[in-house]
Amino acid sequence: MAKLKLGVLISGSGTNLQVLIDACARADYPAEIALVISNKAAAGGIARAEAAGIPVATISHKDFDCREAFDDAMHEKLTEAGAEFICLAGFMRILSDKFIERWHDRMINIHPSLLPAYRGLDTHARAIADGVRFAGCTLHYVRPDLDNGPIIAQAVVPVLPGDTVETLAARIQVQEHRLYPAIVRLIAEGKVMVEDGRVVYGDGVELNISAATSPAIN
Repeated sequence: MAKLKLGVLISGSGTNLQVLIDACARADYPAEIALVISNKAAAGGIARAEAAGIPVATISHKDFDCREAFDDAMHEKLTEAGAEFICLAGFMRILSDKFIERWHDRMINIHPSLLPAYRGLDTHARAIADGVRFAGCTLHYVRPDLDNGPIIAQAVVPVLPGDTVETLAARIQVQEHRLYPAIVRLIAEGKVMVEDGRVVYGDGVELNISAATSPAIN
């Protein structure tokens, strides 16, 4: 069966990109990365992609007069590379409505909070300041409203006494790295669908209600 061709958008170190690279390197994984796009030439994730022999395009948003023109340039590169699905992996730019609609239900993002709580930036600091007992990450489809799209999966971690932004972020990132490749596999296998604005799962997907992630991942 043909593998799902991914476009991965990054702005930084690319740790979530790396777990996708590692997953796609396995013969039985149903997806492959066709192109990595970075809006920053100094992004650490570029070296990760190049080391894996994956094509990279650096497209600076500063070279364009408006957000739509920048997004059009990315769309052109993604189309040329044959990308069928987009994974946002630390991409720190707000996308235009036009771009999001072009990739409707074909673009996902990982956000470091349990959405709908703590949309936007500084999620860990806000969670600690509020005294919440649990935090986590959410993988969701992208919609024009920021950090607001059908939720695919979430992973939960405790917020411990004495936690700092750095320690909480590190604990959540471990779960991001587990969740992202597992869910991309399910999407590539056709086991994740959006119906009436909500995600539904196909046969064989186990929902993990009592543990730290839902759906269940190994």
